[in-house]
Amino acid sequence: MAALGWLTPRRRSATARSVLAGEAAAEAGLKSTQESQDALAAGTTTADDADRAPDFPVFGDARAAAFFDLDNTVMQGAAIFHFGRGLYKRKFFQRRELARFAWQQAWFRLAGVEDPEHMQDARDSALSIVKGHRVSELMSIGEEIYDEYMADRIWPGTRALAQAHLDAGQQVWLVTAAPVETATIIARRLGLTGALGTVAESVGGVYTGKLVGEPLHGPAKAEAVRALAAAEGFELDRCAAYSDSHNDIPMLSLVGHPYAINPDAKLRKHARRLDWRLRDYRTGRKAAKVGIPAAAGVGALAGGTAAAVALHRRRR
Repeated sequence: MAALGWLTPRRRSATARSVLAGEAAAEAGLKSTQESQDALAAGTTTADDADRAPDFPVFGDARAAAFFDLDNTVMQGAAIFHFGRGLYKRKFFQRRELARFAWQQAWFRLAGVEDPEHMQDARDSALSIVKGHRVSELMSIGEEIYDEYMADRIWPGTRALAQAHLDAGQQVWLVTAAPVETATIIARRLGLTGALGTVAESVGGVYTGKLVGEPLHGPAKAEAVRALAAAEGFELDRCAAYSDSHNDIPMLSLVGHPYAINPDAKLRKHARRLDWRLRDYRTGRKAAKVGIPAAAGVGALAGGTAAAVALHRRRR
């Protein structure tokens, strides 16, 4: 972590563990992205690109990037719950623990917010389940679980927003409290640049049941974005961030172009007060101020090959 520690000035809103979690997420995200660049550069784009990207984001602005929250912003529901369902199907744990996951998901849906207590409960459940398993094993299973439980839950509108940034030649990152391995799979399957997620400690490729720092939540997300921006040379006032939760206000406030997507009540109120752009895909309602034309919502997400090639060449 020393490699990135000097890059990230600490803010009063972040604890030392938040900073550690954010920097660990940035380092893990960069590492996983670098490992996949050759494969991405060799691939071909398969998505239908009949719809052109809108004028925003600014085409060719490589100093800008986009950061997307995952749960209820990019995907309906919580990724960790869907992952838990897949592990239960493969007999990683018992029915009682599945009921626990179900309760956490029900709370998420009914409350419409990320409650820290329930998130910690979900984190502790997940850590106890994966302890002793190999990272490579969970990554392989995660690919199957994405197809089974997550692929059909991606919001098309948010997916199109991400594609607009990719089409403009910008990096697009998921920033989520979900495990970084799960987030990396989702980002890659959506053709995004990479993912920043909660980093679980592993020794010799085996999970220990502990975290590096704390879950990537709230201020820790902002720390991760700040660390990544410093490492990649992004100018935050030219970057965009998207989230549904008031818990992500620190991350949204960090960039020059914050967007409230499917916002909870507190975020909606905050966004309106600060004149942030709003979009709600849950009901088809649109706020008066929308940053990207509705036509962007019908485009499918391409593989992001061109952006990946450019990033790979720059790093060589």
